[in-house]
Formats: sequence, C-alpha cells, structure tokens
Amino acid sequence: MTVLTAVSAKTGEKPSAPGNTTAPDYQRRRRMRRVVLYIVLIAGVIPTVLPFVWLVRSALMDNNQMFIAPPEWIPKPFEWSNFSGALTAQPFARYFVNTMIIEIFTVVGTLLTCSIAAFSFSRLRWRGRNLVFGILLSGLMLPQAVLLVPTFLMWDTVQAINTYYPLIVPAWLGGAGGGIFNVFLLRQFFLTIPYELDEAAYIDGASPWRVFWQVIVPLSKPALMVVGIFTFIRTWNEFLDPLIYLNDSSKFTLALGLASFQGVYNAQWGYLMAAATTTILPIIILFFFAQRYLIEGVTLTGVKG
Repeated sequence: MTVLTAVSAKTGEKPSAPGNTTAPDYQRRRRMRRVVLYIVLIAGVIPTVLPFVWLVRSALMDNNQMFIAPPEWIPKPFEWSNFSGALTAQPFARYFVNTMIIEIFTVVGTLLTCSIAAFSFSRLRWRGRNLVFGILLSGLMLPQAVLLVPTFLMWDTVQAINTYYPLIVPAWLGGAGGGIFNVFLLRQFFLTIPYELDEAAYIDGASPWRVFWQVIVPLSKPALMVVGIFTFIRTWNEFLDPLIYLNDSSKFTLALGLASFQGVYNAQWGYLMAAATTTILPIIILFFFAQRYLIEGVTLTGVKG
C-alpha cells in the first residue's frame, strides 16, 4: 500500500483498491452479458416461431412441394391460389360474422359482470366478503369436463341447443371461460387504487354505482384491456363449446368451420394451411396493436397487487 501511495503521489492519480475492475473491463463484461442474454432469448424464440413459419410456407406450396425431404423453406413457385381457393371453398365470411357476434357480446358481458364483481369484493365492505371470495376462487379447481354434461342438459332443457345463448349468456353471469380468474385479476388491481378517492366521492354525495363508473373504471383501463384481450383470444380460439352446442353449419364459428374444412378437404393441405393462416392473422394483428396495453396491465397488476 505504501508503494501504491507513493506512485500515486508522483503521478497525481487516485490509488485503486485491489480487485476493482476498470471501466473498460466493466463495459466489456456488460456487453458479454447482453450478448449471452440475446442468444438465450433467440434460442427460446425459435421453437415458438418455427411452427408458424412452417404454417405460412406450407400455405404457399402445393402438396408435392410441401412434403419434400429434406424440407424446403422457400416456396417455388408461390401458390397464392391456395388462399383464394380456401376462402371460396367454405363460407369463411359467414363464419367470421358468426364469430364476431359471439365476440362482441362475450367481451362486453365479461368486462361488465367481472368488473362489477371485482368492485364489490375490493371496494365495498360487507359481512362475509372474504369467505365468499374464497368460495368463488375454489371454482378454479373444477375442470371444465366435470361441468360439461350437466351444463349441456341444462341448455337442452331450455331448448337453447343450436343457438348462441350457451356461448354468450355465461359471459353475462361472470362464468364464461376464465370468468373467475378475471374477477380475481380485476380485484387485485382495484385494491391498488387509494380508498381515499372513494371516500372523497362519498362525501360529495356519490353512490357506489357512481364511484364505480366515474372513479374506478377510468383508473382501471389497463386491467380492463388485459381482461378484454384475454377474453377475445379465448373466444376466438374456442372450439369445444361451439362443437357441442351448434349443429347448423350456417352458425359455425371460424374454429369450427376450420375443423369441418379439414374433414371435407383433407387431401388439400395447401387449402387447409391457407385457411389456418388466415384465421390466425387477426389475433396477431390484435397483439401488435394492443401489446402496450397488455404488458402495462399485467405489469401494474403484478407489481402493485
């Protein structure tokens, strides 16, 4: 230490403690860590993206080129006729309209009922609130297959088979698909909002309903966006319920129409791949436009809740 102090006194430099890394070494290690992180992320993305890439390349090939070994990744030539042939072979325009009808009513019903239930569990004070909420969460442990037969018998009793009621009405009762999880997600977000805002509104003469609409809902847009996006994607991809309750082909959804398309044109793999690509595109477009709200809502709910 005496030698270091003497040398530093002559050169005018501040002595560095043993084991300290210099700035260039720190920057080099930081770049190496970033490179390793990118390599790991790319390695994780490739298995996820590869099936979609395979779907798109198959949609642009004929049957002979599709099953060549070793596989070819670039179509030669591009079979754009697969898309026009697939869209005209089945009434996909009608399937799209049917799906959007179910989507609109399901998303609106889920947002309305789940947010009201979450408001009651998080902002209103009533006896047995936590007990009822615990019983509600226990419904997450019930597999859908357990409720399949009794639910079908119930809708058959009220003569609602081959209608959209079994696909829409549960959303207005808070039980469509992940309804319980949506209530839990919104409740956790509502708990992060200061209760002093509610008290200030009550002092001004506001009712609980007015507090819900004018205080809680405007401050909960990120969480509501997350619930809306999740509900839209789940309803868009739903296959089992439409398969059980819809018999008329004119009422089929896109997922059900795609399955029937596969049964009729099982040898036309190019048509099938093109139809599947067209069905997936709206979800991809929705994610690109709504990813900011999705990430923001999940982040705020996870950090504050």
